[in-house]
Amino acid sequence: MKTHVKLCLLSLWAVFSFGCNDEDGTTIMPVHSLSYSFEQGAEGWEGGMADFPEDWDRDRLEFVFAHESLPAEVSENGMALKLSGRNLSDDLFLFTKKQISGLRPNHTYNATFEVELTSKYPEESFGIGGSPGASVYLKAGGAPVEPVPVEEGDDIRINIDKGNQAQSGKDMVVLGNIGIPGSEEKYQLIRRDNLQNPVPITTDDRGNLWLIVGTDSGFEGTTTVYYNTIKVELAY
Repeated sequence: MKTHVKLCLLSLWAVFSFGCNDEDGTTIMPVHSLSYSFEQGAEGWEGGMADFPEDWDRDRLEFVFAHESLPAEVSENGMALKLSGRNLSDDLFLFTKKQISGLRPNHTYNATFEVELTSKYPEESFGIGGSPGASVYLKAGGAPVEPVPVEEGDDIRINIDKGNQAQSGKDMVVLGNIGIPGSEEKYQLIRRDNLQNPVPITTDDRGNLWLIVGTDSGFEGTTTVYYNTIKVELAY
């Protein structure tokens, strides 16, 4: 961005009802800028899973959501949100979510996400059903209703439209996969975003919405990732 452009970024809870102008008079629409580093805790984010048969024993899926240290090969003292699950259904969805309030009621925002996470799965690797790196897709988005697992026929599904695996849905878009370069299975930080493909999210009649980030897996095995930072911009 040119140096003469006036930025119109918001602090975590500040709300502007107007834009700011470039020197040529072009309106730059305001945004809410939200950033979560998880150094002190989960910061209100919660975890869950979906896309598995309803009659399965949940313990078989080995689900973990926790605030833990990053793997030692990545950081000696950094903290992150750990999400892990064993994909026995070839379709496991692991997610973390957070409610945001204080926005304009019944208003649609264009949301972009920048997610830094730790993965150890080479993109060129092979596994049962698919690659543990290339066939596990990172998605982000949101909805006015709380994303929760619900019974849908014989399965447990999420109650929003996230799409399926490599496909985006109305409420979530694919940011990329969780594959790392090279062939060594060793944790490293990767970054994914949808800066070129914002996802529209509409608030409820009280100005609330839910953010959600997760992995949609086509790999029949265990996936464990650590969310190091999640940054979100909600543009008017």
